[in-house]
Amino acid sequence: MAIAVVSSGIERSFPEDEIIVSKTDTTGKITYANQTFLNVAKYEESEILGAPHSIIRHPDMPRSVFQLLWDTLFAGREIFAYVVNQAKDGAFYWVFAHVTPTFDDAGRIVGFHSNRRVPMPSAIDAVRPVYAALLKEEAKHASKKDAVQAGVAFLTRFLQEQGTTYDELVFAI
Repeated sequence: MAIAVVSSGIERSFPEDEIIVSKTDTTGKITYANQTFLNVAKYEESEILGAPHSIIRHPDMPRSVFQLLWDTLFAGREIFAYVVNQAKDGAFYWVFAHVTPTFDDAGRIVGFHSNRRVPMPSAIDAVRPVYAALLKEEAKHASKKDAVQAGVAFLTRFLQEQGTTYDELVFAI
């Protein structure tokens, strides 16, 4: 059952010495959430376990960045990303996420593990205009699929123009 969340515009953070941790299966359903996750996102464990991780997706987070994230993870690689999330009470919070695939003994991807830390304010200031440009590009398209493809193409062009890769961009800001 989906929970309708209305953005409050209130920003929340969490202590720098804490880490938000979650695990998902390969479909993105949450299989584990630590207490910091529950405290910041304002969900009960019973509401989170089995729910899609997108339950905390903020509308200002470009879908194309999540496409890059999923493509990277399913290729068996880790990814770092700045992400804005939305709590159950409508507050938003930024994280610096490190997401890794989890492998079984045969080397198959069986899930994902994400650690999220408090990002530096300067990094958020740097990523906001990039995400705003991606959202603007995505908004030009009626279907989610077309929006994501356009956003990925826009991001690819942007990175090429900057002479950098996504990973280099993330660590440079």
